[in-house]
Amino acid sequence: MMSQHRPSILLLLPATLAACLTEIPVPAAAEVPAIVARQRNEKKAFTDAEIVEGFLKTAFGAEYHLAGRVDRIRKYDRAVRVFADGNRADRKAQLAKVVADIRSKVQHLDIAMTDNHDTANVVVKMVRDRELNRTIATYYGQERAKEIRSSLDPQCLSGFRKNENYEIEHSDVILTVDNGDFVFLDCAYEELLQSLGPINDTATVPWTMFNDSVSMGFFDVYDQYLLNLLYDPRIKPGMNVQEVKAALPDVLTDVRAWVAKVNHLE
Repeated sequence: MMSQHRPSILLLLPATLAACLTEIPVPAAAEVPAIVARQRNEKKAFTDAEIVEGFLKTAFGAEYHLAGRVDRIRKYDRAVRVFADGNRADRKAQLAKVVADIRSKVQHLDIAMTDNHDTANVVVKMVRDRELNRTIATYYGQERAKEIRSSLDPQCLSGFRKNENYEIEHSDVILTVDNGDFVFLDCAYEELLQSLGPINDTATVPWTMFNDSVSMGFFDVYDQYLLNLLYDPRIKPGMNVQEVKAALPDVLTDVRAWVAKVNHLE
């Protein structure tokens, strides 16, 4: 699965599986020309059917999975704390901005950075591109890493482990830091968001970053709908498709109001 800037992979893990510092100014998404151009042309109006289709296709299933059922909702049911593991101060600052942006746009998600690795339930490993393959092997073993590289050739990836109630307990994200601001931000948004639960990439929804042919670099309106649906308290870990479909009409009404408010949509 390839995209213009990078492929990404998501690994659904079984419950038992367990550079130099710089002081240069950190460009925000609004300062990266490739992102500004995409924001200028962003589609922001969607029908209920378009939103529901994308939610069902990304919240169920798994792009690449090793074990476990993929026909249930998976999400955190607790506060999410993100630890940045790396030596690039500029990339850490960009990651903190990404996390703050996600926090401001997903109503019922308590997500923030932490300086304590031991209290984090999302660990973001930042590596140079030449270290990526070795890092993947460290996380997933040589044989599994070989399979990942041969089938997907990723530049960034993420995975999580869940318990028997489909509650996500821990996520790992690997990002490369030396492929430019656009690739870093594009990877950071997609992999962080997918590590929260919408694990399945789809080629049939053209507005989501969870599509290998789509590169964003920012938290677009369509994906805000998907994450706000997932983290509404009425959508619970372990729900199946039928249960989710029954709850979605009421949830979507409230999510529409929230997304319109935070994005100043008419």
